[in-house]
Amino acid sequence: MSSKIRIGISQGDINGIGLEVILKTFNDPAMEDICTPVLFSSQKTISLHRKALGIDDLGFLAVNDLDVLNTKKPNLFQVYEDEVNIELGKQNQAHGKYAVMSLEKACTGVLEKKLDVLVTGPIDKHVVFSDSFPYKGHTEYLDKVFGAGKGEALMLMVADNLRVALVTGHIPLEKVHQILRKDLILAKLRTLNKTLLQDFGIRKPKIAVLGLNPHAGDQGTIGKEENDIIMPAINAAKAEGIMAIGPFPGDGFFGSGNYNNFDAVLAMYHDQGLIPFKALAFNNGVNYTAGLNFIRTSPDHGTGYEIAGKNMASEASFRKAVYLAIDIFRKRNEYALLTSNPLKSNPLRKE
Repeated sequence: MSSKIRIGISQGDINGIGLEVILKTFNDPAMEDICTPVLFSSQKTISLHRKALGIDDLGFLAVNDLDVLNTKKPNLFQVYEDEVNIELGKQNQAHGKYAVMSLEKACTGVLEKKLDVLVTGPIDKHVVFSDSFPYKGHTEYLDKVFGAGKGEALMLMVADNLRVALVTGHIPLEKVHQILRKDLILAKLRTLNKTLLQDFGIRKPKIAVLGLNPHAGDQGTIGKEENDIIMPAINAAKAEGIMAIGPFPGDGFFGSGNYNNFDAVLAMYHDQGLIPFKALAFNNGVNYTAGLNFIRTSPDHGTGYEIAGKNMASEASFRKAVYLAIDIFRKRNEYALLTSNPLKSNPLRKE
């Protein structure tokens, strides 16, 4: 049996740049030395994108059994055979089902342990949203499928030593303060601390926690959430041996470079974390879904309709998503061996 990590890849939106960055990534023969990729798509869809990019020498070998994969070339698991009228760069509601079909088949492969990790291509949330797929994004869907809908999935953006996690994800800004509560923040701190230990090999993680309001509430002058919700969660985390520090004002924290002094940052809402992250690491960042019993990464960009089909998309973020999935898979296995040995100290144990 090959020791190379088996990577399931969902194609994302077929009219966007997802397949472009996937094809560019695996057009590099060096990728064959480190993993066995399995793309969930169709031959006709791949052929159209290859033609648009002028990539003639990259062949995906068709497979219909995940137990029999080619370890020397990329594999293609045919999900559908429809004659799809692909319109590169255009949003098409009717095409959302192909992104969902690809994602569901890839997830099945992971659930059945025929694939080791999942790397997802970018989707258009508006296009895929439907009665049969009532999720606001990958994170919510994966939490439902792999986390039994318990809300344990944690969106963690990663770029080298910069790691930014979110307490709340794809929700309207007006609802953030309604959802924030002590036990939610504490749960996210627990998940973040654990993933830093088991997935990134950090012995004693140091986590910065951001405030919700401008100037982190300015001692209650601008808002009460810091004193009433966030600080109690930080204190509870410390009582469990989690090194959580804050709350910090978001602007000054990133502007001063203070993030360099921490192993991870926990932001209260989506844009509070992702705006500075993407300003610092756009095209080099990776979205990792922590808190699940399997590994999923994705590039930190969207469908990129405005450049789709123009051979302009950078594959850097997708390539890093593949690398990070491989690194975390290995780190997690090392951690499992370490914690299963009673003669070695348990990194999760309080000292």
